[in-house]
Amino acid sequence: MIQEIAIRLNGEIRRAAVAPNETLLDVLRGKFGVKTPKEGCGRGDCGACTVLLDGKAVRSCLILAIEVDGQSVVTLEGVGKKGPTALQKAFLKNNVFQCGFCAPGMILSSAALLADNPQPTEHDVREALAGNLCRCTGYEPIVATVLEVAKKSAKKKKPASRRARS
Repeated sequence: MIQEIAIRLNGEIRRAAVAPNETLLDVLRGKFGVKTPKEGCGRGDCGACTVLLDGKAVRSCLILAIEVDGQSVVTLEGVGKKGPTALQKAFLKNNVFQCGFCAPGMILSSAALLADNPQPTEHDVREALAGNLCRCTGYEPIVATVLEVAKKSAKKKKPASRRARS
């Protein structure tokens, strides 16, 4: 039975008629034309289909579209709509990605981590990225860049020291 759903996709309300067995990934790519979530493994193992669902990183190949009715979905197209985020700039500056297939999932998973935990440890970063496979980098530059962004963000948020009055 076909059912209409409405989601907030990258800030805009979008509607689609979906079958009960259609995944969120199928709807994003096939009905809404969003191409950054990719079909990698189709089993949730690789992270290529990662999106943010109400702020949490999820595998869109594992979620039925009908389950996200009324929720907010953010893809890489929706991150940094007003220009690249500090995280995206750092990934580019550090030349983190080689082939780029894993980039959307890595960026979205990292963004979700930093939103939830602005000062993650290396273990936290590795844990957050564990569901994203990358065959090119060995993960080291990705982890280092996420930690770099967290450190710079913390420095910006520290209050300026006040001079003692004499």
